[in-house]
Formats: sequence, structure tokens, C-alpha cells
Amino acid sequence: MQFTIRGQQIEVTEALKEYVDKKLGRLEKYFDAPPTSEGYVTLSVIRGLHTVEVTIPLPGVVLRAEDRSEDMYASIDAVVDKLERQIRKHKTKLNRKFRQEGSLKTLFVEDGTATSSVAVEQEEYDDDELEVVRTKRFTMKPMDVEEAILQMNMVGHDFFVFTNIESQEVNVVYKRDDGKYGLIERD
Repeated sequence: MQFTIRGQQIEVTEALKEYVDKKLGRLEKYFDAPPTSEGYVTLSVIRGLHTVEVTIPLPGVVLRAEDRSEDMYASIDAVVDKLERQIRKHKTKLNRKFRQEGSLKTLFVEDGTATSSVAVEQEEYDDDELEVVRTKRFTMKPMDVEEAILQMNMVGHDFFVFTNIESQEVNVVYKRDDGKYGLIERD
């Protein structure tokens, strides 16, 4: 898997690039076929904290992890550990839960023929001006509510927009303050 590595307020040295590639290369052992998508790594220093953000778009899944510490190499190690835990956790859940053809389980099986896409649109607003500062667009794959909740947890968001396989309508699942989940449907 290839990674685009960029720095914000830090020069990305050849040693840092090699370390990131070496550590993230460990993730390939979890996939039967090497992912063909390109991952994104952002290294930054904010208020003395070394931040590492990794996003790996895969068919049907987006893996994302972030870590901050006082050492860049420690942050890289922590992010890789988080990604490994995500992969193991969701690989087990998905393989147990979704046995039908065309489900997310195909991402982790031997034939590696996953072709589905996940949809999430996220907009962040500035409270004073209500200005859209970020827009994401993805193709939405029809899925049931339980699969949408798994996807929401996998990307680490509090909400997830998806096409409901039963109604063919756009729905939103969200995490409630009590730790349970809610579903928003169109009236």
C-alpha cells in the first residue's frame, strides 16, 4: 500500500518517511490481497505536541486513527497500534455478522474482491459565520442499520449517513449521550 505523507509545521525527513512506511507496512498482513487504494498520513506539531493522522480508504471501509504525544515516533507507533486494533476488532465483527455476498466481509476474505463503497458526508461549520470549511463526498452503498453503526464506529464519528437497504432512503445513525444509538429517517 502506498501512502502520501505530508507535514504541517514540520519538515518530513527521509527518516520519518521510512519509519512511517515501515510501521504502516505491518498492516498489510491483515489483508488477503494488498489494498490498492492510497493512504494519507499527516504529521504536524501543534503547541509542542507531535500529531499523526492516518486515513486509509478501503473498499467499503475507511480506517482512521490519530495520536498526539511529545515524540513523533511514539505517535506513529500509537497510531499503527490503534489501526491494528480497529482492523482486528472489525474484521472479527464483520466476518461473524455479515455472511451474505457483497457485504463488508469480502474486504478481509481470501478472494479480496470487495467492491462496495461507504458514504459519509461531513461538514464542519465555523460558529460565527456558518461557513462550510470542509466537504467530503462518497458513493453511498445500501446497508442495514447495524452495518451503518459498525461503519460509524469504525471511522470514529458520532454520526453516519447511509442509504437504508430496506427503504432505499437516506438515513442517519448517531451515537446518543447515553451510549446507545439513534436513527433519523425522513418523514
